[in-house]
Amino acid sequence: MIKVYITDDHPIVQEGIKNLLATRDEISLTGVYQNGKDTLEALVKEEPDVLLLDINLPDISGIELSKQIRDAYPELKIIVLSVHNEKAVISSVLQNGVNGYVLKNSIGDEIIQAIHKVIDGELYMCVQTRDIYNNQDTTGPDFIPKITRREKEILQLVTEGMTSAQIAEKLFISPYTVETHRKNLMEKFDVNNMTAIIKYATEFKLL
Repeated sequence: MIKVYITDDHPIVQEGIKNLLATRDEISLTGVYQNGKDTLEALVKEEPDVLLLDINLPDISGIELSKQIRDAYPELKIIVLSVHNEKAVISSVLQNGVNGYVLKNSIGDEIIQAIHKVIDGELYMCVQTRDIYNNQDTTGPDFIPKITRREKEILQLVTEGMTSAQIAEKLFISPYTVETHRKNLMEKFDVNNMTAIIKYATEFKLL
């Protein structure tokens, strides 16, 4: 019997997965959680075989949570279920050591297949994820960039519509320093304008 946890804060998604797993005699759903805190507390008491993990959680990014869980429970199989089809997100969770990545618009059979594949020790990506991950023409960063506290401050002020001169005055630094941080951000995100950076930073919950 394969014991499975679900961590997802969307009731409709939870019910859909519950109904799907209920059709399988070899799978037992032993825990359903809506946030990272409850998941971590449950894992202390009982470790399932597989965790189906959403990325967008109310208290912590599923990307960060996957890293914490992988470090603490190296034998637990983690399958990310997500609406995110960005290569950077996929790459980042794979770097954290997750065992599978399935987009939420995939058919139910892919979730079942993913569970069996990761139990057998294989890495599983749904068809759409595989296409995105292997597409060398995908724009944007390959991994979610690590940004410094100062870069985050500047990025936040840019989203508020402030110019480099205004940012420099507010943060008591030179306009040249602000421009240097902007340039560094564009290099980290592999884009050539701040609008694209704001888009990615918002999607990746860096702001």
